[in-house]
Amino acid sequence: MPLGAGLPPELIGQTISHYRIIEKLGGGGMGVVYKAEDVKLSRFVALKFLPDEVAKDPQALSRFQREAKAASALNHPNICTIHEIDDQHGEAFIAMEFLDGATLKYRIAGKPMDADALVGLAIEIADALDAAHAAGIVHRDIKPANIFVTKRGHAKILDFGLAKVVTSTSSASHVAGTLDRYGRLNGDLVIAAASTQTGSMDEQHLTSPGAMLGTVPYMSPEQARAKELDARTDLFSFGAVLYEMATAQLPFRGDSSAAIFDAILNRAPVAPLRLNPDLPAELERIVMKCLEKDRNLRYQHASDVATDLQRLKRDGESRRSPETSSEMEAVPKSAAARVARLWRIAVLVLLVALLVTGGLYYRSHQSKPLTEKDTIVLADFANTTGDPIFDDTLKTALNVSLRQSPFLNVLSDSKVAETLQQMTRPTSTKLTPEVAQELCQRAGSKAYIAGSIGSLGSEFVLGLKAVNCQNGDTLAQEQMTAASKEKVLDTLGDAASKLRAELGESLATVQKLDVPLAQTTTSSLEALKAYSLGRKAKGEKGVSEALAYFQRAVELDPNFAMAYAALGDVYASLGETVRAAENFTKAFQLRDHASERENLAITANYYRNVTGELDKAAQTYQEEIESYPREASGYMGLGLAYAAQGQYEKAADVTRQALRLTPDRRSPYVNLANFSLALQRFDETRQIIREARSRKLDDAIPHLALYAIAFVGADSAAIAEQEQWFAAHAEYENYGLALASDTEAYAGQVRKARELSERAVDSAVRQDNKEVGALYLANVAVQEAAYGNVAEARQKAAESLKLAATSSGPEAEAALAFAMASETARAGTMAQELGKRFSLDTQVQFLWLSAIRAQLSLDQKNPALALSALQAASPIDFGYIPDTNNLSCLYHVYVRGQAYLAAGQGSAAAAEFRKILDHSGIVWNCWTGALARLGVARANALEARTSQGADADAARVRALDAYKDFLTLWKDADPDIPILKQAKAEYAKLQ
Repeated sequence: MPLGAGLPPELIGQTISHYRIIEKLGGGGMGVVYKAEDVKLSRFVALKFLPDEVAKDPQALSRFQREAKAASALNHPNICTIHEIDDQHGEAFIAMEFLDGATLKYRIAGKPMDADALVGLAIEIADALDAAHAAGIVHRDIKPANIFVTKRGHAKILDFGLAKVVTSTSSASHVAGTLDRYGRLNGDLVIAAASTQTGSMDEQHLTSPGAMLGTVPYMSPEQARAKELDARTDLFSFGAVLYEMATAQLPFRGDSSAAIFDAILNRAPVAPLRLNPDLPAELERIVMKCLEKDRNLRYQHASDVATDLQRLKRDGESRRSPETSSEMEAVPKSAAARVARLWRIAVLVLLVALLVTGGLYYRSHQSKPLTEKDTIVLADFANTTGDPIFDDTLKTALNVSLRQSPFLNVLSDSKVAETLQQMTRPTSTKLTPEVAQELCQRAGSKAYIAGSIGSLGSEFVLGLKAVNCQNGDTLAQEQMTAASKEKVLDTLGDAASKLRAELGESLATVQKLDVPLAQTTTSSLEALKAYSLGRKAKGEKGVSEALAYFQRAVELDPNFAMAYAALGDVYASLGETVRAAENFTKAFQLRDHASERENLAITANYYRNVTGELDKAAQTYQEEIESYPREASGYMGLGLAYAAQGQYEKAADVTRQALRLTPDRRSPYVNLANFSLALQRFDETRQIIREARSRKLDDAIPHLALYAIAFVGADSAAIAEQEQWFAAHAEYENYGLALASDTEAYAGQVRKARELSERAVDSAVRQDNKEVGALYLANVAVQEAAYGNVAEARQKAAESLKLAATSSGPEAEAALAFAMASETARAGTMAQELGKRFSLDTQVQFLWLSAIRAQLSLDQKNPALALSALQAASPIDFGYIPDTNNLSCLYHVYVRGQAYLAAGQGSAAAAEFRKILDHSGIVWNCWTGALARLGVARANALEARTSQGADADAARVRALDAYKDFLTLWKDADPDIPILKQAKAEYAKLQ
């Protein structure tokens, strides 16, 4: 079935080559164009197919192919890019750059264009024509319908289907045409053919030599006469386009094709200034020189046109009011026009004088655009449509659109909430312009942006207004109309883009970082509404309250990347890493449906939280910081990536930068507190927590850190205080119970630890967090195995897997527990599966699997292989493991110490165990901190046995002291713990 103009509707959505057809964009005499997705490169393209009526014409097909070759040879920002030409099942097509905007024909739409916009576009068109002509290519069909204007206001020349290659040896032969062969196609008068010959095409031409092809009202006289053409024909057509842009009328008109041709050949067009007296006189001169009928008197090169247009732009004639005598001579001879011009000059001069006299002129120039240091407040939208779908939704969409900008700095939701509290207003207060202005002043921001939406029949009118919140001056404003409800988001995005430029952002970044809102968010207003309510609930009530809204958002739009990312964040905050990973993965797969900023954040989170590729995560966070240096999230993520690699000093440095950018957010404080703990800076940790609490940024994590400090300092009263805080907060109760269990186990009171652990697991499950409960069980399993309680270890490990079998954290810890409990076959199988599933995960590979494999080698009495599995020590040894209440138990360091003991290397073993003791800010109350003392004792005892003389005596003394230290710690321990019995026997023998 042909795929050209007759492409049936049921094929929409199917794939041609590696392009998925999405929708039909339009068509003309040389082909039908469809929007498609390049599934290989994940980008939109335009596919152009031949229409059915010419698909079988060899000349038309050849012309179609030559169009691609001609255009693809042109690499210019104002010429539509050709990606490739291909043939699928006998249907030739061109894959072209997909452009978002409208044709110049649509932009003119019966109204003269603003002179500044006209000149800007004209310069770009002239420059593009110059590039084509320099390559020997003549377009031959320059008209408004073949010039596209992007949303950013840039011109793109389209459709080289009638182009020809000019060579110095081409003949001047032509074939006379007849007027009765003109036909109409899609509203444009088009020459169907001027020659009846069916011979082969000249190899140097894209169409038959001498054929009259083009669109009648824009043809040059030589084109109308079917003469041999050169680049100057495009300049005449360009003049016709400029004339229409300036006057909204065609230069050559008539009731029939014959009448139009007669005008082109024999009549001068009406002077543009007579139709539009506001035009600069110089622009009229340029237009009329382009429309010179004698091509030898016309502009000879497009570069000459571009030069004159650039000079016009520089001189700014369209904006100057006092005019020189030479300029006055160019004014139309019409007396009415001269009088009108003089009146405008007089009125403008008088108005300026009044403004200066009244001081208003000075004041208007005080309201300067924003700087990169300024922050802005987003007010709530004024919705007069009566449709609640726009409530909250449009503000969220505007926030997303503006966040694409590296220039603008929108005040965070948390800072808005804090400022409202300072204003003694509820955090749910609607931000009307009046409230927004007061909030803006209190927060030290520069401006607020107020949005509005109203209905006008079936259309919607959107308005944006940026106001200086100190003096009330309007800094910038935009008003646009959306043709339908479905177009509201795109229209809002267009308005936001224009506002960005007006507020001072460079045009380069606006153009580069301006993805349409329907693409960066969702085309479903209902889904965006749910997402907006989720963000609102998260800020006002907490992450748990936001969950249902984000879930609803992805149900309504399964391609909503930002909603999946938000779901991932919620699940991560709740400790459900498996669900978090699922949603981070979905967001990553859909990351091209997000802005550049969100794309970077989604990608970095995916590498850190899903694949575990910490180097890639850090690199992506660096890119985010480079692109958005005033956005805290990149610094926050980079800090966590560094911490996971054990680089706490670097983690603390970048997190301090995040804190400087967002002193009102909780996360930088709690992360910085943890990093300070890891660096053994306990006083600094206390100060960080005090500052966070003074800002009322309190939650469970600061209390975990306070518990750690109390434990390291052996402050039982402070420990009890923190346990009481956790007990008083049901959602965090399991944290406190798990910490208490670890503390009891640390002192050897295993029976109490078991009871508290069971309560912690039950509490976590009640909170619908089985994964956290599984982690508690796996942690107990490893501890029981280390203490020698093999049966209990195996039981708890199995229970952990039953509760959350697919989570990497519990599974890795359970595998280590099985290995330490000598259930080697099961541990080996689990290690193998973990290695396959998490082949890229830095921590799984270098921390968990190395420890599991080393322990399996120790089970086989092969310490050399164990040490080989653990490899050399590295900074990642101390990496923060997010699946635990503490930062890390340093299991692999403990196993490495055990391997050195088994290998008879006492000094090396002691060094490993001391690493655990020297990093109490990482280990906290994990059992490894207790048994490291025994490890040091055993390492020194080994040295005493393998040394001689004074060295042996010194090692023996160190060993006795270390045994005493351990046995003192465990003076109230349960007496039946196997490792305690072994330690007492070893100590007695050494004495």
